[in-house]
Amino acid sequence: MSASNENRRDQSYDAGSIKVLEGLSAVRKRPGMYIGDTDDGSGLHHMVYEVVDNSIDESLAGYCDNINLIIHDNGSLSVEDNGRGIPVGMHESGRPVTEVVMCVLHAGGKFDQESYKVSGGLHGVGVSAVNALSEWLKLEIKRDGFLYEQNFSRGDPISGLINKGPTEGHGTKITFKPDKEIFSSVEFSFDVLSGRLREQAFLNKGLKINIKDERTDKEHRFFFEDGISEFVKHLNKSATPLHKNPILVTGERQLSEQQKALCHVEIAMQWNETFQERAYFFTNNIKNKDGGTHMAGFRSGLTRTITSYIEQNLKNANLKGEIIGEDVREGLTAVISVKLPDPKFSSQTKDKLVSSDVRAVVDSLLSEGLSMWLEEHPSEAKAICQKVIDAKRAREAARKARDLTRRKGVLDGMGLPGKLADCQEKDPKGAEIFIVEGESAGGSAKSGRDRRFQAILPLRGKILNVEKARFDKMIASQEITTLITALGCGIGSEEFDASKVRYHKIILMTDADVDGSHIRILLLTFFYRQMQELVQRGYLYIAQPPLYKVQKNKSEVYFKDDEALEKFLIEQAIRDAEVHISGTLVSEDEVLSGLSAFYAYRRGLQKLKKRYDPDMLDALIKADKRFKEDFSLMSEEEILSLIDSHIEHSRITSVRVNKDLLSEGAEVVFHISFHKDGSPIKMTISESFIKGREYRDLQKSEEQMRVLGEGLYSVKKGASHRSFPDLKAFSEFILQTSKKGQTIQRYKGLGEMNPKQLWETTMDPKVRTLLKVCIEDVVEADLAFSDLMGDEVAPRREFIERVALDNCNLDI
Repeated sequence: MSASNENRRDQSYDAGSIKVLEGLSAVRKRPGMYIGDTDDGSGLHHMVYEVVDNSIDESLAGYCDNINLIIHDNGSLSVEDNGRGIPVGMHESGRPVTEVVMCVLHAGGKFDQESYKVSGGLHGVGVSAVNALSEWLKLEIKRDGFLYEQNFSRGDPISGLINKGPTEGHGTKITFKPDKEIFSSVEFSFDVLSGRLREQAFLNKGLKINIKDERTDKEHRFFFEDGISEFVKHLNKSATPLHKNPILVTGERQLSEQQKALCHVEIAMQWNETFQERAYFFTNNIKNKDGGTHMAGFRSGLTRTITSYIEQNLKNANLKGEIIGEDVREGLTAVISVKLPDPKFSSQTKDKLVSSDVRAVVDSLLSEGLSMWLEEHPSEAKAICQKVIDAKRAREAARKARDLTRRKGVLDGMGLPGKLADCQEKDPKGAEIFIVEGESAGGSAKSGRDRRFQAILPLRGKILNVEKARFDKMIASQEITTLITALGCGIGSEEFDASKVRYHKIILMTDADVDGSHIRILLLTFFYRQMQELVQRGYLYIAQPPLYKVQKNKSEVYFKDDEALEKFLIEQAIRDAEVHISGTLVSEDEVLSGLSAFYAYRRGLQKLKKRYDPDMLDALIKADKRFKEDFSLMSEEEILSLIDSHIEHSRITSVRVNKDLLSEGAEVVFHISFHKDGSPIKMTISESFIKGREYRDLQKSEEQMRVLGEGLYSVKKGASHRSFPDLKAFSEFILQTSKKGQTIQRYKGLGEMNPKQLWETTMDPKVRTLLKVCIEDVVEADLAFSDLMGDEVAPRREFIERVALDNCNLDI
């Protein structure tokens, strides 16, 4: 018998091999079963959704109208509602109810329809899974006039339920810190959570939901009286609607003869002049990103109703061929929300509804409601039907164009485009393709690549903006058909198959100038609108070519941005140097930290100079640290006194301060007028700015650089010895000497690099940096593409006006 067989025999499989995971250890062992991926952030945020969903369920039951979520500085997060509060008595098992809810799987109040008629939580797993995967969790309950508290760690109670004394109000607050042993990253995304909470506020009209991020002071407050109708208007704000108000269909039906329970359906939809379909499906306020039976019912009812109306009322349309669902849904924005007891999902993450009876309910209610609306609004109905007919004709034109390109050898999957330099690797998992801007950069990339696994596709010029083009026009674009053919996964709802893509790393590599940024956003628009599943699978990346090359003698070093270059130059300047401040020797690390903070502070002032005078803002920051707490309470005289004490040696004179109260939100502002070099200047400092991220970052940098002190600076390096009166003069000397003997080249085009440089900096997997493209919030991503790439000018102008003042180094 071989040694390997002996080993297998020793590894016996018997009754002792069967293990039973007690308590919440199963959740910690296999967290993916309960919350999803623990590496990409989806599982981390799903923990928050589980806690929020419990508060939403209280709202559905009629006991909660306010939910507050706070991301704390220490990495924890809290969710508080004003619902009934978790019961605090003893459970029939002999344990406190709080322990049963928080520590026992499949324990909760939602298994019957007594406490909750409708709820998102079904299995009693959600909050206990959150507890299991948290480093620590604090549960606070306001109930029956008292405040109760209990603490947990990694699923186990570390304290009993403590009565903290009388209190007012009622509700539940859960604060938890995700466990670093479970999650690759424990950083919560404000934007991701804000998007989810916005949806919940839309779906539950009259519910107030607030989110605050203590790390950045960002805050959003959501409250919508018209519910999902406002949701659709929000989604369509960057598009031109075909009818003024969304179509609203609501009603409820019995699910089946056997199941007497009622299913409540709410649908809001509005067609616009774009060519994309945007439909979002929810069950008991839980988003079902993969749709399900309510999606099937919606689509079948919609297609049948619109087709029937066209046949009866537009007999002169001269249609040839059948109208399909894709034609009907072009340019449609819709939100479909169903609420029912005991819904069935495909998994614990509830991505797909599988309750079969829901399809017929949604289908029938939509058909009845939409038919009635079409009859009552004949002019709007005609506009919708005309768009459907145009979409059908465009689809047929696209099919003919596709057939024609196939006959020419394109899109048939048999031949690859001539400009593609393919790789030898045939397994998509090990292959990557660089989509490169221009023939010049494409030539360098082809010469510098590793042909075993790296393919190069150079594209000429700027591709078509697919946000403003129908499918038939898009398919006629040579650069786009070349890209589609190279990827090999097809295009369009009928043919696209993400599993057939030829590369699992699709890397956009464009120049670091305005044209390169424009080409990159055009490509991102194409992938988001036409091949979104590739983005969702994590196949799309953005290359990060270096911005600078520093050459000294024969050595070359590359840097990705200004900060990296700055740090390197400082290190070179102070290496082997002795720095004394006020006679005390200071370490290289302290000097590096202080100078980096000084340069960051100066950059921050320059960034804001279009709104605030740098010298006056510098005086305010250095004047007093009470602004953040006491700003609204300070008098004009106090502000003026503090400013005067820090402008003694500056060019500022004749300072005046006026306190004001803005009508919008009653925010306190100070209007400061002064003369600088004889010229009059006015600026306004608001309370929100003083308490915001920009001001806080400046304060932080100023504190870090002030650690070095303001005494005499002396530098001794070799035989050279220099002295400087203050940090500003010292920093200027370091900046000047750091560049001596070194050639600094700023790259703007990939074509400026030779093949070896491109490989060493941007293409070599061992040293390169890639940005992975992810969709954190589908709704916000939709709006961003519509705003920036759509036909409407107003949203784009508004965006430019909002961010223009923050761009001090715009490359135009």
